[in-house]
Amino acid sequence: MSALPDPTPRRAIRELSDELVSQIAAGEVIERPASVVRELVDNALDAGATQVNVRLSAGGVRAIVVEDDGTGIEPSELALALKRHATSKIGSLSDLERVATMGFRGEALAAVASVSELLLISRTAAATHAARLDARSGEIGPAARAVGTTVEVRELFFSTPARRKFLKTDATETAHCLEAVRRHALARPEVGFAVWHDNKLLAQWRAAGAAQRLHDVLGADFVTHSRELAHGAERPAGALRLAGRIGTPEAARARADHQFVYVNGRFVRDRLIAHALRSAYEDVLHGARQPAYVLFIDIDPARVDVNVHPTKIEVRFRDGRELHQTVRHAAENALAASRAVDASAAIPAAAPAPAAATPPWPQPRGATGQGRLALHELATLFAAEPPAAWAAPQPAITAEAPPAGGVTAEAPLTGGVTAEAPPAGGDEQPLGQALAQLGGVYVLAQNAHGLVIVDMHAAHERVVYERLKATLGERALQAQPLLIPLAFAASPAEMATAQEQRESLLELGLDVSALSAGTLAVRSRPSALPDADLAELVRSVLAEMAQVDAASGVVQRARDELLATMACHGAVRANRRLGIAEMNALLRQMEATERADQCNHGRPTWRQLTMKELDALFLRGR
Repeated sequence: MSALPDPTPRRAIRELSDELVSQIAAGEVIERPASVVRELVDNALDAGATQVNVRLSAGGVRAIVVEDDGTGIEPSELALALKRHATSKIGSLSDLERVATMGFRGEALAAVASVSELLLISRTAAATHAARLDARSGEIGPAARAVGTTVEVRELFFSTPARRKFLKTDATETAHCLEAVRRHALARPEVGFAVWHDNKLLAQWRAAGAAQRLHDVLGADFVTHSRELAHGAERPAGALRLAGRIGTPEAARARADHQFVYVNGRFVRDRLIAHALRSAYEDVLHGARQPAYVLFIDIDPARVDVNVHPTKIEVRFRDGRELHQTVRHAAENALAASRAVDASAAIPAAAPAPAAATPPWPQPRGATGQGRLALHELATLFAAEPPAAWAAPQPAITAEAPPAGGVTAEAPLTGGVTAEAPPAGGDEQPLGQALAQLGGVYVLAQNAHGLVIVDMHAAHERVVYERLKATLGERALQAQPLLIPLAFAASPAEMATAQEQRESLLELGLDVSALSAGTLAVRSRPSALPDADLAELVRSVLAEMAQVDAASGVVQRARDELLATMACHGAVRANRRLGIAEMNALLRQMEATERADQCNHGRPTWRQLTMKELDALFLRGR
């Protein structure tokens, strides 16, 4: 019989030294030089600075110097400022529950001092000169400086060399430091910022208005291809208010590097808000593209917990569902308008175009004329042949292929010149007037800017989709009872979510209930999804409901996915010949339909070629 291994020797419990405690804490607060920059700029802003200068050397590893013109620190408080959990921001539990400053934990300076050589120089308005504190030796002496504070951090991580090995190149660390200042600059336009590296100016943002600062930090291209987002601007301070700009789907990027969310002026990364914004882009963004946005959330500090993580970049909201829905709806409203409508203000007024016939398919939300779609009209959207109204005044639509040239028009082209060019669209018709059909796929139209090219299937798909959403409203999806309930093993989290969100699941046509301690039973399914993997469908829905705590959003998205599939099958197909009147009716419907710039899958529905671009193709004026 083999001998038993020796038991693990007992280790005595002992108290860690203050230096080791500070170094452990520094591992949570200080990840890289950019973390130091963020913390020091936070302190400068809390001190009321109007100008913040950041000087770096070797990507911030050799030196980080942050200068501000804030209120300064009293000489008697300099040594206290470097102690752990010493702060001027809060003094009681009630202060902690309503934090309104960037910093409050009292850990940053102590953590930085434990892993670097730190020098603190500060002067208040009442002092005759500045005071200087060497964190390593603890010596305090006089110094020359204007009112404000300078923090010098040299040889970062010299006392923890293993940590220093994980840092990237100087260029990479410099870029992270610059991004940290950039995030502050976006939220504080009234403060000037400057970043230097090895005595070279990298970036400078002068104090300006909010619109100018947004232009300076993110560039004119973002401002041009974004829309204003606002909600609750008239509400009193402390109430939930949103402001910012949200990029159009055409401005989406391959990376999520233009996504900025601020809560009471603090840059945060929050899954709840990110999910709400991503949901607003669901049926207008193509593939894995990432939207660009800048969102400022103003909320009562008592309704948000900023004391979640030492870096203060994570927060928790008291009422996450309300915030999720508010952010999502505000973003959807900002994205609803079409580019055609936005551009119409820039189109010069023209002679009134001939009145178009009443659109042959039902009007969408926001359009004039008919209201919500009647139930008996729903079938016309999915008919194999168009409604009779489509063909009323014009020749009947046939399924024959277009001519060999690929272009169809109401009148033949004689000698290469049309008898009469259609009038250019004015303010009321930003997509202009139809000219012809190309290849059985595209509609060509002329407006005041030049040539408009429309993908007729994608455009009609969006029109039908928005119409269906307006028609069904908030009604539950039709359910199909199962002859034999489907049982599957479920985790405790899935069991709890199924019980809490039972009513929401029923709206999706899913009757889910507990069968035993670890088993769920599904007794009905959405009738529109007869071939779906039911267990996997339920699991995915439960996972999303548990993740974002926003069941109504999950229900809405699931319903929209079904309607999108129906709209795709109901839209006009390629190689269907359309008359001029039918093409114009489609253009007018696009102008009156929300999100008409993209189809349900995020593909663009139309493109504009200006006269300048057309002239360049033919070298006109050269």
